[in-house]
Amino acid sequence: MTMVRLERNRFGRLVLTLADGTVHEGVVPVRAFPLAAPEEGVSLVGAEGRELAWVPHLDELQPQDRALIDDELAGREFVPTVQRIEAVSSFSTPSTWSVVTDRGSTRFVLKGEEDIRQLGNGALLIASAEGINFRIADRWGLDRKSRGVLERFL
Repeated sequence: MTMVRLERNRFGRLVLTLADGTVHEGVVPVRAFPLAAPEEGVSLVGAEGRELAWVPHLDELQPQDRALIDDELAGREFVPTVQRIEAVSSFSTPSTWSVVTDRGSTRFVLKGEEDIRQLGNGALLIASAEGINFRIADRWGLDRKSRGVLERFL
């Protein structure tokens, strides 16, 4: 089915109107590939858990629809992006990492090297002992010191 209009109701919930005129309240966007391809493949799921519409790529949406979906996803997803590695307590695990992310500076514990997953195209996902995932969008784009630290763990 084709999406015609997406808006928020007075309670802040997403409302989707389809081409056949049906209106669905409480729509939830779900990424198909949240880490490997976050801009591609978003399903709009109804309150009953069924897919109502498929968005092949977020760039294909009208700006107002894109903003609504981005806002909804941001409220549900928390994966800070590491911009710089400031320090590591030890080059063996467990170790405490001090990093600068797009959400500010923080520290986390890396339990083991297996908690660093390669996602492709230089992207990495680091699972902290505290249960928070940290993303590195492009390890080759990090500063020299940060790349050096990563190489010791990869």
